[in-house]
Amino acid sequence: MEKIEHKYVEVGGLKLHVAEIGSGPKVVLFLHGFPEIWYSWRHQMVAVANNGYRAIAYDCRGYGLSEQPAEPEKATFNDLVEEVLGLLDSLAINKAFLVGKDFGAMPAYIVAALHPDRVAGLISLGVPFMLPGPTAVQNHLLPEGFYVSRWQEPAGRAEADFGRFDVKSVIRNIYILFCGSEVPVAAKDQEIMDLFDPSIPLPPWFSEEDLSVYASLYEKSGFRFPLQIPYKSLAVDCGYTDPKVSAPTLLVMGEKDYILKIPGFGDYIRTGAVKQFVPDLDIKYIAEGNHFVQEQLPEQINQLILTFLGKHGI
Repeated sequence: MEKIEHKYVEVGGLKLHVAEIGSGPKVVLFLHGFPEIWYSWRHQMVAVANNGYRAIAYDCRGYGLSEQPAEPEKATFNDLVEEVLGLLDSLAINKAFLVGKDFGAMPAYIVAALHPDRVAGLISLGVPFMLPGPTAVQNHLLPEGFYVSRWQEPAGRAEADFGRFDVKSVIRNIYILFCGSEVPVAAKDQEIMDLFDPSIPLPPWFSEEDLSVYASLYEKSGFRFPLQIPYKSLAVDCGYTDPKVSAPTLLVMGEKDYILKIPGFGDYIRTGAVKQFVPDLDIKYIAEGNHFVQEQLPEQINQLILTFLGKHGI
């Protein structure tokens, strides 16, 4: 990772930590999910830079080394949309490819829908086109202990759950839990962190060194904002009316990603219903892929990204 350069860029009054490698007019901007960070894109950044692209990944506001907003509990996905546009403006980038993973895919899709002139193409991993709002995730179709429901509770339940462990343990627990193909659901007398089995080792593609990098970044930011976005703000309607994504788009789903078992998600993707919002959509399934597919199987994902970029070059 020694070729990746780091700097701070002011966007919307907050200093964002930005990682960058490569140069030139063809730009790929990576947006991370949870419990991820800029480092989640380490393999992809190097691959696209080696193929002539300028690769940029950043810590979302309130994450890692980026500054915290003054009132985290008021944050919505609108803030992330403005953040993407503000970062492009601050870096004097007129148009870019957007690559979003997990909740990072949501502002990527919205930016592409509302500002098509700024987006050359879009790749999303693990999450299809969806808008924040009351029906974003149908919690009522899952047991009370569904992890999204638990982490949306306003009374500090998730904060207390996480607070029983050091930061490194929380990241380890979530990575191992969310590698699975089943939706994490706790019993009534359990918290989500109680689902972790300490006898299960880290997956082979996620080293103790990787874990230490994640922990060092989350020790700086904590989990207050990450619980607000995406979880507590997921049901907040941001006022988008019938947006359509016209940019060429690639959706990559691991067949073993638990997301496919959340009610509504699997059918929405597999039947092609998602294409009513993203007409120019190609969907690729990775047979052994889990929710962290870009770290789990980087060579496969890198090739899919490079093929897409080559086909839809700026």
